[in-house]
Amino acid sequence: MPPAAGPGPSPGTAATPDLVVFSGLPGSGKSTLARGLAQRLLAAGRPALWLRIDTIEHALAASVLRIARAEDAGYLAAQGVARDALALGVSVVADCVNPWPLTRDQWAALAPATGARLTELEITCSDVAEHRARIEARHAAGEGPDWAAVEARDWRPWRRPVPRLDTAGRPPDAALAPLCAALGLA
Repeated sequence: MPPAAGPGPSPGTAATPDLVVFSGLPGSGKSTLARGLAQRLLAAGRPALWLRIDTIEHALAASVLRIARAEDAGYLAAQGVARDALALGVSVVADCVNPWPLTRDQWAALAPATGARLTELEITCSDVAEHRARIEARHAAGEGPDWAAVEARDWRPWRRPVPRLDTAGRPPDAALAPLCAALGLA
């Protein structure tokens, strides 16, 4: 494992970077919201990186190693990239299912190690029909799991309280508004 990067920018020299960790089942709206948040950070003049676990895992599967089940490799790679970005003062918007306490705790430990401000949240879609329609449309397009795989996903409840954003019946801007306000982007 490479040596850990030092803490993020010191107060007064640069803005404290944010580490915003999205979690939720496939099709809940994580990627739409995470991409939108990264765009808003950038538009506000705050350097930001949208870090999508799916992109990393797809790259691992396409590599010469043909890693079909990335398991923890995608998360560890993403956390390494996040550590480097945060150390430079770049905010990171981590877009991942993040289904277990182990992965959640790894993200949470990264914030104090880099001097970043941590925001964790769970994205849900409480309308089962809407959620299923999203999954089926993506699956039909060759992207992502089918509905049965989403229902069978090993999802563990959070052990600590985190804000929940429900995307059911809401346009992305409306779902994202409370988070943007909390990050001073309103």
